[in-house]
Amino acid sequence: MARTAGRKIYAHAKLRRLRRERGMNQVELARALGLSTSYLNQIEHSQRPLTAPVLLRIAEVLGVEAEFFSEAAEERVATDLRAALGDEACGADVPADEIADVARDHPEVARALVALHHRYRDAAERAAALAPAGDTSVLPPAEPHDDVRDFFYAHHNHFPSLDAAAERTAADLATGTAGAAGRATALAGRLAERHRVRVVEAAAERVTDARRFDESSGLLFLSPWLSEGQRAFQLATQLALLEQGPLLDTLVDSAELTSRPSADLARIGLANYFAGALLMPYTAFHTAAEELRYDIELLGARFGIGFETVCHRLSTLQRTGRRGIPFSFLRADRAGNISKRQSATDFHFSRLGGTCPLWTVYEAFSAPGRILTQVAEMPDGKRYFWVARTVTRGGYGHHAPRAEFAVALGCELRHAHRLVYAGGIALDDPRAATPIGLGCRICERRDCAQRARPPAGGQLAVDPDRRTLVPYPVVER
Repeated sequence: MARTAGRKIYAHAKLRRLRRERGMNQVELARALGLSTSYLNQIEHSQRPLTAPVLLRIAEVLGVEAEFFSEAAEERVATDLRAALGDEACGADVPADEIADVARDHPEVARALVALHHRYRDAAERAAALAPAGDTSVLPPAEPHDDVRDFFYAHHNHFPSLDAAAERTAADLATGTAGAAGRATALAGRLAERHRVRVVEAAAERVTDARRFDESSGLLFLSPWLSEGQRAFQLATQLALLEQGPLLDTLVDSAELTSRPSADLARIGLANYFAGALLMPYTAFHTAAEELRYDIELLGARFGIGFETVCHRLSTLQRTGRRGIPFSFLRADRAGNISKRQSATDFHFSRLGGTCPLWTVYEAFSAPGRILTQVAEMPDGKRYFWVARTVTRGGYGHHAPRAEFAVALGCELRHAHRLVYAGGIALDDPRAATPIGLGCRICERRDCAQRARPPAGGQLAVDPDRRTLVPYPVVER
């Protein structure tokens, strides 16, 4: 935490790009900022860091938020570049500090390399489609989820226009004080009155989806196993698709998505965002979150919403002037597959090689239903505070299929004191932190007992006692 707080900001690349976009030379910008030309030249050549007064003046003169100069974007690009260069097909063993230098000093070059790697993966997908059956020499197809994740990340998991529309709809429905059942009834009434949609309960033995809409008949089938909160959420999602179509289309069209499946997935994600914002209107929910110190279960009880949905909503509270804690949110299964991942902070999820088994999100499966906490330290020294718990989905009955997930909510350690879950934890004690990484492929911790494979470019050694392969160095016992 102290390392982050004392970090100097060198924003030469961003400042130079802003100046050129505004059509200004160094002399003109220096005059507008009230600085000497030599001082500005030193800033643009990384010889001086940005001081707070200069940063605020630049933000005012160039019309950007001070957060524009945050290092989060460069760190994300660095992570993506490390993942791309860590691809087995690349065969590069570039030191992490050199990758960080490229991302900071030449971000457009770094993004171009990442984009080139994405194109390579797309080409590999096409090659796989043409390859003979059983040929595994090419990479697996890239999934649209990464495309959509980048879209949400670019917006810091916050869409002001959707939040504003959801608050207006919530006010029209007058469901602010109604329970989950009351809100579900009000939403079903609106769907019937404005869109001639009739809500019916799907047959228990044929339930495969929580919600299915038959446009030709105007019937909306909902699973009979949904709680009142889940029922209200599905109704609100369908309302978003019917009433907010133009807004959803505008947001999707503004994104640089690479395929129709990506666009469809993004549209569903935005409809779900609207549903959460409707059931938990921004102002009321933010006020309650601060009042209850982000107690997820108490927030769920107050708004009649489940644990996972509350976690997801907490990760979206980034409205200017009324920001909540910037959280990262994810959902994973026992096998380590991450099915949901959103981030309003600079915590990055690895695209290649899986995630870290020392992460508390996986420990949650050993304590079902309990809330676990963890202070986690990344290889670069950054520390995060994580809250994780399991959730179960599925029907009722002995033979009904069920799915179990772990959901986790994390923030930078400097925000942890605002959380009810941090009580009694020595946040400033380095010994309280668990060293984790982004995944074995790009993690440089070579002394980790849980390492499943060497890092990219690493080697394996033979442990003579166990006659197994282990990453260098072999730890003597």
